[in-house]
Amino acid sequence: MIGTFGALFATRWLGIKPGLHSTRGGFGLVLILLACVLVAAAFSGTTAVVLERVAYRPLRKKGATRLAALISAIGASYFLRESFAVWRGRNAEGFPRLFRKAHLFNFHGADFRTDKVAIFISALVVMVILDRFVGLTKLGRGIRAVAQDAESAALMGVNIDRVVTVTFLLGGIMAGFAGMLLLLFQESTIYSIGFLLGIKAFTAAVLGGIGNLRGALLGGLVLGVMENYGAAVFGSAWKDVIAFILLVVILLFRPTGLLGESLGKARV
Repeated sequence: MIGTFGALFATRWLGIKPGLHSTRGGFGLVLILLACVLVAAAFSGTTAVVLERVAYRPLRKKGATRLAALISAIGASYFLRESFAVWRGRNAEGFPRLFRKAHLFNFHGADFRTDKVAIFISALVVMVILDRFVGLTKLGRGIRAVAQDAESAALMGVNIDRVVTVTFLLGGIMAGFAGMLLLLFQESTIYSIGFLLGIKAFTAAVLGGIGNLRGALLGGLVLGVMENYGAAVFGSAWKDVIAFILLVVILLFRPTGLLGESLGKARV
């Protein structure tokens, strides 16, 4: 949600108002998109780091349970939502169309447009970069070590606070990037835009396997396909219901998710 508003503010600063279409192309369009992505990532990344310091770190220092952290996360979520509702209002705000949504081709009835293809490729590229960062870099190994066993990681010299802060920062940056991609497709934002998406993101993570980046990507793809096929069969009103039925089924029959075991086998 904060990432979408960051991108919206970036367009306002650049003089591109809602309801107007950007007429720039080529390098100018790339600069506009890059500016929106950077502002969105800065907004959400900064928010994530602040939340870690305020809502999570004090609990971790006191040895609180994971349930306490979950309750704190829910409270922080509602605080942010209602703060933006008071500040920006409860009505949707339009986002300008930055490039033309041109039809490319049809494939078995599916409409491939420029915005859909750009969103899919961009998300895939960023996920590959994130996966390589976590899998190959020293900081990435530290993140995996803390996720598996924080106490052992600390004994091996890993700075727990630094690793957790960087993890929150990366999560915030990814959320800002995702918010920008969502705006390119939806072209509007609202204070509650992240609520249902956040629940579905959790569903995708559980489906793929908590703690597994590739599993989260696979879980998101499976969830999207199941939602749309279910909506085609049962009607669009059942789309969200299908997502949560899938979550319950996965928790009942495969609680580790599709690729959940790979985290425990990761080399640290």
